[in-house]
Amino acid sequence: MNSLDLHTIQAIVKKRNPNANKSHHGHALLVAGSKAKMGAAIIAAKACLRSGAGLVTLNISRKERQAVFAAIPEAMIAFREEDHSLEKHTAFGIGPGLGTDKSAERKVASLLENIKLPIVLDADALTVLANNPKLFTKIPPNSIVTPHEKEFDRMFGQHANNPDRRQTAIQKATEFQLVIVLKSSQTFITNGSQNFLNTTGNAGLAKGGSGDALTGMITAFTAQGYEPLQAACLGVFLHGLAADITLETQSEESMLISDVIENIGKAFRKIEIKDEGLSKKG
Repeated sequence: MNSLDLHTIQAIVKKRNPNANKSHHGHALLVAGSKAKMGAAIIAAKACLRSGAGLVTLNISRKERQAVFAAIPEAMIAFREEDHSLEKHTAFGIGPGLGTDKSAERKVASLLENIKLPIVLDADALTVLANNPKLFTKIPPNSIVTPHEKEFDRMFGQHANNPDRRQTAIQKATEFQLVIVLKSSQTFITNGSQNFLNTTGNAGLAKGGSGDALTGMITAFTAQGYEPLQAACLGVFLHGLAADITLETQSEESMLISDVIENIGKAFRKIEIKDEGLSKKG
């Protein structure tokens, strides 16, 4: 198993072209949010933009548009009630706050049927998959699923511990041609043949919204042209590193995911400095 550390990440990350424009950095579509869970959509969109996506569109209900206008004016909106062209997008994130009712199930099934690029699937989208196992065969190859331990067990059966889950993750990643991000205190990433154990992050991330931010980050890196496994590794490492930086001004108890998102920029700065200032864990 490989350690996901500073050296590994520095070998992956691309320097941003100073002559590029927004179209060179991808257009992410986030299918997220519902009446009681718009915070999840907003968190995902903010993290996506902070992670370098050129354009971000939120696919939400028309009734919830004011929440987005007020919280994140940099994001665009596509109304869920209307047809929306998928071809212009370079990456897709589905699930944060989406809901798990029949409408959400139909939306997830439709997207899996019509999107040909890899998709980042999280949160409520994973519950939809767990409730409809036949949908696994519809997931585009090299898509990224990001379950925490309970979500993983709902999808793939009960496990006694994380070492057992990691073995199943390797098997399922191979079977369904997926990248699996098994979230825990030491997040495990696999595509079935390459396996990584993350070395950043702290207990302050054990709060609502952390997974939504990670979905936005991984989607951003996919939009920018990183291979799915690379996008997953970058997202996980920087998500944890931003949380570690947040401890400079917050405690693990007081940390909010909005604090972590505001420190994504500092995390980028840190990986640009060769081996300086980063204490490795694990």
